[in-house]
Amino acid sequence: MQKKSIFFNQKGAAAVEFAIVLSLLLTLIFGMIEFGLAMFNQQVITNAAREGARAGIVSRSVRLPNVGIPPDIGISDVVVAYAANHLVTFGDDVLTVNDVDIKPIDDDLSDGFDPDTHRCVVFECDLEVTVNYTYEFLFLSTLGIGPLNLQAASVMRME
Repeated sequence: MQKKSIFFNQKGAAAVEFAIVLSLLLTLIFGMIEFGLAMFNQQVITNAAREGARAGIVSRSVRLPNVGIPPDIGISDVVVAYAANHLVTFGDDVLTVNDVDIKPIDDDLSDGFDPDTHRCVVFECDLEVTVNYTYEFLFLSTLGIGPLNLQAASVMRME
């Protein structure tokens, strides 16, 4: 009777192959889900920037400093409220007022801008709202991937 070598024994080979393939498959599936959520959140902060810019440019009387236009904190509140209602997060990573940058576009300091505050005081000025958000991966962070910095900007002309 001839002894079988342990190198030719195939018992358990299928289980080992299944474990290797399953780990790769699960990583691929969870990676697709998480990158899909990151892309969804990118769209949400893009829309939040648009909502904030729209809140700052809607028709009102001629803009004087702090009169007629919502102060920056009011525009930021619109952005944060939109993000709070629509972002998909799995923890405490929420958008704050500090993540919102609001600036009128004052390239040449020409007529239409208050030279002290750089706020637009006439119609037809542009308002830019930029939103920064750091997306933390849930599963992929255990593999050392992330965080992902998302940014969106919206420029609208004051009506």
